[in-house]
Amino acid sequence: MAAPKKKKVITEDVIVSAYTDFCLTNAKKPNSVYEFAKLNNMDETDFYHYFTSFEVLEKNYFVTMFAYTLELLEKNEAYQTYESADKLSAFYFTFFEMATANRSFVIYLLKQDKNPMKNLGKLSKLREVYLDYALTILEKPIKMDQETVVKIQDKVLQEASWLQFLSIFNFWMHDESSNFEKTDVFIEKSVKASFDLAYNIPTQSIIDFGKFLWKEQMNGMFSKS
Repeated sequence: MAAPKKKKVITEDVIVSAYTDFCLTNAKKPNSVYEFAKLNNMDETDFYHYFTSFEVLEKNYFVTMFAYTLELLEKNEAYQTYESADKLSAFYFTFFEMATANRSFVIYLLKQDKNPMKNLGKLSKLREVYLDYALTILEKPIKMDQETVVKIQDKVLQEASWLQFLSIFNFWMHDESSNFEKTDVFIEKSVKASFDLAYNIPTQSIIDFGKFLWKEQMNGMFSKS
């Protein structure tokens, strides 16, 4: 007598992997969860156990990248001793190293819709966890005791850091340099310039960063779709 077949174990990773493969192979998302589940020999309930929709899966994809980045950093004992600027740089370098390893799907997600705002919306959950992270590592440039002023200062620091993160994301998406070396330069100069601007009198680093941006703009880096 033949032994009964064991049901395929469906995990979150299995679903994300199958979804990634479908999107990159077909250049579009599945028509429905039912279709997706049937193609991958799973029940709809398997999918809904982890995600309520494809949109939620896509948003969570970036949060998972973020969580894995922090996990790698936390395992590095040296990271615990870094100053704020070095911690932020380490985060950027590690995150975009991971993004590069999954570049095809990341680019697909952020260019899938013709409406840029819808694509940006896929980073909404990433934004939430990033803002919390930024608050833990960014020092306040002005020491204040008033709670209201402190909250305003925190918000400004968080939002400025998020905009910096997005600018690096945009640069990386259009970077055509070997091994994305220009993105590494962009990260280094961007972090140094932003910290000089926030915590010190503006120095040569800001001028250098401006020259770098101007040069890339002249090369058409930001004019590409």
